[in-house]
Amino acid sequence: MEKITSRKKLTLYGCAGLGVNLLSMFMSTLIAGLTTEGYNGASVELPFRTYLNVPLINLVLWGVLQFLAEALDGVIDLPLATLSEKINSKWGKRKTGILLGLIPTVVFFLLFLIPITPYESIINTIWFGFLLCGFYTFYTLTMLVYYATFSEVCKDEKDLHYLSNTKSICDVVYMSLCFALVPVFFSIGINVRIVALIVLPLSLTMLIPLFMLKEKDGKEQGEKEEPLSLMKSFACAGKDKPYMYWLLAMSIVTVGLQLFLQGIGEVFTVIGLSQTIVMAASFAPVPFTMIAYNKIIKKHGMGTAFRYVLGVFSIGMIIMFFCYLTKGVLPSLALTIIAVVGGIFVSFSIGAFFSVTYTIPSQLSLQKFEETGAKVSGMYFAVQGLFQGVATGIGGGAICALLKEFDVIYLLPIIVCLTCVISFVMSFWFPRTINNIGKTNKIEVE
Repeated sequence: MEKITSRKKLTLYGCAGLGVNLLSMFMSTLIAGLTTEGYNGASVELPFRTYLNVPLINLVLWGVLQFLAEALDGVIDLPLATLSEKINSKWGKRKTGILLGLIPTVVFFLLFLIPITPYESIINTIWFGFLLCGFYTFYTLTMLVYYATFSEVCKDEKDLHYLSNTKSICDVVYMSLCFALVPVFFSIGINVRIVALIVLPLSLTMLIPLFMLKEKDGKEQGEKEEPLSLMKSFACAGKDKPYMYWLLAMSIVTVGLQLFLQGIGEVFTVIGLSQTIVMAASFAPVPFTMIAYNKIIKKHGMGTAFRYVLGVFSIGMIIMFFCYLTKGVLPSLALTIIAVVGGIFVSFSIGAFFSVTYTIPSQLSLQKFEETGAKVSGMYFAVQGLFQGVATGIGGGAICALLKEFDVIYLLPIIVCLTCVISFVMSFWFPRTINNIGKTNKIEVE
């Protein structure tokens, strides 16, 4: 694989996943649009947030099918990671893998906009369940192949960190689009299926690697060894103790992060705050707040930087909880100002949380390749995806649902803060291979 040495080209390469990630996040909006509850239970904009303003699926059966689709999304990463390494094409293994994932992803997304019947039916329910499984499968393949190229296109650790930061900023962009821009379309009377067609062309950003990657097939590169089997590749990742310890620490904070993303809107509702304003304060400054994070990494390494983002995220959560404690005491304007300050603290960490999930698997898999010759970059991301899927189910699913069920959603910031504290303590036992990632003097010595 030819390295990408230009920072401008690396920036462009980091933007490749933006559109496909947006489709994946928008899928939750489409799922909500299959029922008359619509998106976030909206009422004024209900006709535009739903497909046909009538329920189209059987909720009981759909609950089972959606669970199966999400479970499949969690376990399919492992075999797909192995499959992505076995692709052998003269056009290029990675480019072929991206196309094999991207085209069906777009097709399944388009088909998801078409109900078989214009009313609630079992056939609709099964149809959308099948499409959801297909979408998750090929979306996962696309992103696994893309992430696997990170360690292959970067010439050194510094460039890898830069690419990861660029991708994390793009993550904030697509999340902001879903949180802020998509509701604007509904407010002006555009139906959710039309909005889906509006955002669909952004998936073409994934064509960027097809033009930028310069690779040859394995035979032309002189590779003699066959790619590792699923079990051997999985065992290679499982036996990497620094990697597994990292996954455990990151999974705990992922529980809190997903709980924040899925439930903070409910907290704002209880307090009486505008979600749009506070979330804008959390996401908009991220490209600038990443500067502080990068400076800490260059001077002290990944371990210290990770503890820094956990600390500022916790401060943001404490401020959010303070807003709840003082509601009815302080005027609404004062509460909004305080909440915005909390959102700014959150912005100093949220981009970094995304960045580390690209940097560390890429760097550790690259080290494994240099030590053993085993190509496991895809598997490292797959196993991380499995851990994150479980963490998301616990935080954004189970805990969030329990807080709503017992009407204590206001405790959300405290629970998020607790996950940060646990990960903060665990980070002191990070091995050097993780602690020193990005440290400038370490790079210079090497």
